[in-house]
Amino acid sequence: MKRAVILSLLALLFIGFLINWIFSWEEGMEEAYIPITEDREPPIIPSEKAVFERSELVLEYQNMPVDENHQRTLDTYYNNRAYPGAPPSIPHPVKYKRTMGGNVCLQCHQNGGFVEKFNAYAPVTPHPDMVNCKQCHVEQQTQTQFVETDFYKKSAPAVGVNDALPGSPPVIPHQLQMRENCLSCHAGPSAVKELRTDHPQRINCRQCHVPQKRQYENVERFVRANTILDD
Repeated sequence: MKRAVILSLLALLFIGFLINWIFSWEEGMEEAYIPITEDREPPIIPSEKAVFERSELVLEYQNMPVDENHQRTLDTYYNNRAYPGAPPSIPHPVKYKRTMGGNVCLQCHQNGGFVEKFNAYAPVTPHPDMVNCKQCHVEQQTQTQFVETDFYKKSAPAVGVNDALPGSPPVIPHQLQMRENCLSCHAGPSAVKELRTDHPQRINCRQCHVPQKRQYENVERFVRANTILDD
């Protein structure tokens, strides 16, 4: 009697395992998809979607000649920021002082282009959908009451030394928030020459380049509970 009960339990367990395995196998064979219904739109991930926003211009970027006389450099790039990662200040007079941006700024910064008045190429904004430009970008005030300070300015990331391994694709040394559109800064005539990509046709930048993940925390000295420290 006991042997029959044990055999029955083993048979039930085997049948349950077989059913679960078949169900899991059939689920794994289904294609991954996001169901789209009338009351549910597909989710948008800016850090993934914005990488491709200027992909239709890759052939122009690839075949565009380099204007050696009007290239931005790293020095001008970082001197226009309070610290690395800060929104760049506005280095030119603003025609409409009370405007918040929108079409006024996007006239030049939507797609860039050479501005004869300033003898330079207008940098392309990586986030043209954020039209309240002066919420983050402010005019430079060099002729008013500002004086020299001893404000510490953090050094900028070095170029060419942030590879994980020799010969590997360089990692991304900055955050991606509002800078997800890679080609807006790394391609075209307004791109900083030290940071200009030589392969804009490979539009899926983050397939090879990954963000650099570093966490800085105040870590105290580890001491075991039964350890006596010598002064």
